This record gives sequence, structure tokens and C-alpha cells, in this order.
Amino acid sequence: MGRLDGKVAVITGATSGIGLRTAEIFANEGAKVVIAGRRRDEGEALANRIGANCLFKQTDVTEEDQMKALIDLAVERFGRIDCLFNNAGGPAQTGGIEGLDVAQFDAAMATLVRSVMLGMKHAAPHMRRQGAGSIINNGSIAGHLGGYSSSLVYGAAKAAVIHFTKCVAMELGEAGIRVNSISPGAIATGILAKALGVETGAADQKAETLAGMFKSAQPIPRAGIPDDIAHAAVFLASDESSFINGADLVIDGGVIGGRNWTQQQQGYVGLRKLFGEG
Repeated sequence: MGRLDGKVAVITGATSGIGLRTAEIFANEGAKVVIAGRRRDEGEALANRIGANCLFKQTDVTEEDQMKALIDLAVERFGRIDCLFNNAGGPAQTGGIEGLDVAQFDAAMATLVRSVMLGMKHAAPHMRRQGAGSIINNGSIAGHLGGYSSSLVYGAAKAAVIHFTKCVAMELGEAGIRVNSISPGAIATGILAKALGVETGAADQKAETLAGMFKSAQPIPRAGIPDDIAHAAVFLASDESSFINGADLVIDGGVIGGRNWTQQQQGYVGLRKLFGEG
């Protein structure tokens, strides 16, 4: 038996990275999955690979009519929606506050925050009728602390997602609907390359390079991978987490816990030398 047997899930941003692996792992755990993304070829290829229990719908998650249609499709084809993973995202403008462009700011907020609102808005009525459901929003450690993203806007947007999650959890929890978020740390996907201007298809191929860069970013001596987030999403979608609501699950290998031990001890060595004790 799979941990998600009998459940129906909608996953946005499923054509690459975290969303793609989450779709595969959800299906392996027994869920019927409706996946969404902007890239039709990649989405249809993934749905075909997963099989009959997976549908793809090309979706712009910033458009309300398209998000409503995505949620409605899951209910029409599979009879219900048990889990929504608001995973879709993307890079935001880099650079300092004085150089931010208003149009780019608004576009990033639409992708990173408005899409989450729209998903929750249109999943909630179906879940209320069922008396149960799990909504999972993708946050980031950049939403907890400054300096953990290449973009000021991205960090601000993810902070909004994390707090929005808590606010909606207080409402929907009364209807038996759990709303939680996941905050990834240094996960080897193409999003950083995209933020720095690399074309989408090429950026997705940079994950292995990033894995080498990220392996010393936290106490756990490896980069995070999409599977780390996907397995956490399985837990939050499953009945195993039935008493967890309004939580943000940080999955970062310990990076925002504080300074790495070795880094700290090396600093003390320098201080001892400064004091003439080394």
C-alpha cells in the first residue's frame, strides 16, 4: 500500500525540479495526480511517463480562470481533491532596492504570491464539501532570513507565502483542511541559474553544478535535492500529518540554524592568534 492511496493531488510547477519529482513520488505512493506547468511538451511527456493516474493541464498560475479550471479538472476527472501543492514559482529581479523595476516586481509577486492565493481560493470550496484536505505551499528559507536569495523581491514574496499560509490555516483548519508550507534551503535545481539570466531549458541542466556548490552551505555535507522536498510533501499530504496545521517545515540541512561548527571553530583559531595564544 502507498501512503497516498486513494488521494487526488494537484501539483503546480510540475514540469521540472521539485514539482516534477513530487509528481512522480506522489504517483508512486498511490495518488492520482493532476500536474500543471507552462511548458506543454515537458508536461505531457511527464504525464505519459507516469501513466493513467496522471493528467497534465497547461496553466498560467497567475490567471484566476486558469487556476480555477485546473482545480475543477481534478474534481471532474477524479471526483475530489485531497491535496494541493502550490509549488509553481520562478526567479525575481536581482539587484538592490534602488534598481527595482515596478513591472518586474508585480510580475514576480503574481507568480510567487498571487498564484498561491488563487490555488487556495479555488481548492477550499471542494475541500470544505469533503470536510478534509491538505494544502501545501512552497516557501523558502529566504522568507525567514535576509540574504538567502539572489533577489530581495523573492525573499519578500516567500515571507508573504509563509505568513499567508498561517493565516489561511487558522480559517480552514476549522473545516478540517490543513494548510502548511515547506521552506527549502539550498536545493540543486535550475532556479538560481534562471535568476541569473540563464534560459529555462539550459538552467535545468545546471543542477549538478549547483550541487557541488551547495554541498558545504549547511552542516549536512551535501546539497539538497528535489526528492528531499517531495518526500516532505508526501508526509504533509498523507494522513500521517493529520494534526499538523499552520506549520512551516524547513528543509535546509540546518543552514539557518546558525554558523557551521567548523566555520565557528576556525574563527576562534584566528582570535587566539590575534590574542597571541595560538
